[in-house]
Amino acid sequence: MNTISQNEASEKALTSLKAELGGLVTTEQEQLYSVSYDGLKVAGSPEALIRLEEPGHVGTVLKLANEYNIPVTCRGTGSSLTGGATPFLGGWVLDLSKLNSIQIDQTNMLARCGPGAVVGDLQEQVAKEGLFYPPDPSSKKFCTLGGNIACNAGGLRCVKYGVTRDYVLALSGYLPTGEFVRWGRATRKFATGYNLRDLWIGSEGTLGVVTEITLRLILAVESRITYLAAFENDSVALGAPLALSRMGIRPSILEYMDCWTIECLQKYVGKEIFTGVDSKPMLLIELDGPQEVLTRENELLSAWLEKNSLTFRTAEEESEAEKLWEVRRQGSSSMKKLASTKLNEDIVIPLDRQVELVTFVNALREEFSLNIGVFGHCGDGNLHVNFMYDEENKEESKRAVSALHKLMEKVVSLDGAISGEHGVGLAKTPFVRNQFNDAEWKTMLSIKKALDPKGILNPGKIFDVFKPWDQKKEKVVLSWEHND
Repeated sequence: MNTISQNEASEKALTSLKAELGGLVTTEQEQLYSVSYDGLKVAGSPEALIRLEEPGHVGTVLKLANEYNIPVTCRGTGSSLTGGATPFLGGWVLDLSKLNSIQIDQTNMLARCGPGAVVGDLQEQVAKEGLFYPPDPSSKKFCTLGGNIACNAGGLRCVKYGVTRDYVLALSGYLPTGEFVRWGRATRKFATGYNLRDLWIGSEGTLGVVTEITLRLILAVESRITYLAAFENDSVALGAPLALSRMGIRPSILEYMDCWTIECLQKYVGKEIFTGVDSKPMLLIELDGPQEVLTRENELLSAWLEKNSLTFRTAEEESEAEKLWEVRRQGSSSMKKLASTKLNEDIVIPLDRQVELVTFVNALREEFSLNIGVFGHCGDGNLHVNFMYDEENKEESKRAVSALHKLMEKVVSLDGAISGEHGVGLAKTPFVRNQFNDAEWKTMLSIKKALDPKGILNPGKIFDVFKPWDQKKEKVVLSWEHND
């Protein structure tokens, strides 16, 4: 029996790929490097880049990749913060950005989109029809729907409207074998067979490749009111989600910023957010809906803020609200001024345990002498813990790694999740095994092996234990071991 080496197989596969897709395939080093990393800034070494122009090309690529055991990593704009779009084990990069069609069906309140469609572009087109697509990750101006499907992206409005999964009616695409499938239909209900549509959502491109997405839309929101409030301590601020719920108020946005973040921001902009108020935890709150509903909720919320906050201000006009939003947006920018590396961990905990988590982070900051800030979506318990450190400083990097491990252990002990919207990717693969018991882990692994028996789709993610920092550079290093 004749056998060929993997190098020979790769060369043969690449020759066949070029014969099938011609100029859509490139091996030019500069272009390969441009798609070798994403927002995590850890580079892989891809052998080819395929810039697809039509959905059917995906099937062609996957059939060849499956035949020759070539790793395939999908990519939109590379905005993943966890390394989810990094071709870490080489192989081929499948660029889906040109599959960016957006078709609005106003009658049925649906949108049919390609995976390369930018979320912000979809929202703009939908708004012109008097409709609304709520999921709004902070990267919506450049992130794509394919990436949002891959990690079940959320955003600021999840507290009221839910996440990407809540708006997906159907997905079309290809299995790792290159076979075409369609999960779900363009209907509001679908109870026929297994729900494999939702299995693909959040699977980070490890079970199949999406080529068309059917989304449900809702009616546009009539009015909004925005509030910014400062509180004496975290306990009062983080008590807001439960307090507002008891009052029958469901904010569209409820964002928390800890006092360390506020202090950092005020130094960055050179002025106090609220005159005469020291660095205190703050909430950014938005209510939306029909005007009569807003009038009632505004009265209730204003009364609660009068009683529980140190001070607050409101904005009903877009221009006024934008000024309040700048506080939230500049928090991340101000942190980046403190160190060469900013690691954003999008953990999730139960609403009534958020104070415990923030208290734990405060202790980590002191124990490891690190700059750590917390802000994020406290309305649904999805807080972003940001570690700032100098990756060239060996000792400081070690402290950051130790603190990160302690954070993940704490999150799991609080019955939380190590990721709420960024996904596992490379960055969280070392911790994901601790999230599940043996039966849960083996069930997920069996699904992966059933749908992708050769392990070609986005290998090195979720089911591999990544060793994030080596002993020499104290930064992400290409070192893996398989975990069955």
